[in-house]
Amino acid sequence: MDIVNKLRNLDAYPKINEDFYSRTLSGGVITLVSAFFMLLLFFSELKIYLHTVTESKLTVDTSRGETLRVNFDVTFPALACSLLSVDAMDISGEQHYDIKHDIIKKRIDHVGNVIESRSDGIGAPKIERPLQRHGGRLDHNETYCGSCFGAEVADDDCCNSCEEVQEAYRKKGWAITNTDLIDQCKREGFVQKIKEEEGEGCNIHGFLEVNKVAGNFHFSPGKSFHLSNIHVLDLLAVQSQNYNISHKINHLSFGEEIPGVVNPLDGVSWAQQMSSGMYQYFIKIVPTIYTNRKGRRINSNQFSVTEHFRSADGFPQSLPGVFFFYDFSPIKVTFTEEKESLLQFLTNICAIVGGIFTVSGIVDAFIYHGQRAMKQKKVKIGKYR
Repeated sequence: MDIVNKLRNLDAYPKINEDFYSRTLSGGVITLVSAFFMLLLFFSELKIYLHTVTESKLTVDTSRGETLRVNFDVTFPALACSLLSVDAMDISGEQHYDIKHDIIKKRIDHVGNVIESRSDGIGAPKIERPLQRHGGRLDHNETYCGSCFGAEVADDDCCNSCEEVQEAYRKKGWAITNTDLIDQCKREGFVQKIKEEEGEGCNIHGFLEVNKVAGNFHFSPGKSFHLSNIHVLDLLAVQSQNYNISHKINHLSFGEEIPGVVNPLDGVSWAQQMSSGMYQYFIKIVPTIYTNRKGRRINSNQFSVTEHFRSADGFPQSLPGVFFFYDFSPIKVTFTEEKESLLQFLTNICAIVGGIFTVSGIVDAFIYHGQRAMKQKKVKIGKYR
């Protein structure tokens, strides 16, 4: 019994007999208003608790030796797939010409319908009785070894396809002036294929893996090579007066996709209104790390871009094509998704309920005492009368 009495004395909420309660109209109104605000603030706090908050932080990018994945999907409505090539190079000196791996080309007609979809490349060479390196035709018991037409590096080098001959010439820095004189190109119908695709367009999509240093990649008609450290396009074999480099960038991103981030070049298009030239995009890449609330880390990049067109009529003469020059920001952005904890949510709910009860109690007491004082004043005035 002593313990029970001691616990009763510790009661911080003493009860008052209901006979001493006095309910008022103003108290009822205040109760309804308080309940409304409690519900309003409760649902507002619940919405915050259910949604994540993204916090950002800027740091210096100290990463080294990483590679960058470039994802692209570009449509050229007036440039045939057989003409279109992809090249990449950077300031470290690494150069990749006429890239074919991880790239898909789709031939499209003048209204954008897909005619054919295939991995990049002319296709397998037709080697039925081709010209051998020694000058004779291939016999049934011989192994095919085609001539590189003067571009051999070693005596036993073979060029068994038109592309291999072109690659050998590019390594030498030479241009092929007439592909009809090249046996491999003539048998594969290289020039004929280009003529058959005249008037068509091309959708090219895929990805590149490049070093994480400043550089460029570009889409251009013809095959690229270097001559005296100058970037040149081998267009002499299929020369025409003008190349229409009108294009639409369906998608361009660097690295993995980040939820909610919009790439500024997605859906951008440009139509050529004048003579052929070089359309340039100058891109500033900002390394970005995104960590979701489950702890999954995404290494990606955001970027800003400016555009410029250089006509081929100027000096020095610009190469036809669409060029993307990219550089990296030294600042890295880190986005972290955070969610309010359950304990914090409950604490905020208790604060809302307690705060509104306290404020409404003060307002009710003020109104009640004011009304009581007015009644006492009226009673006194009535007595004096």
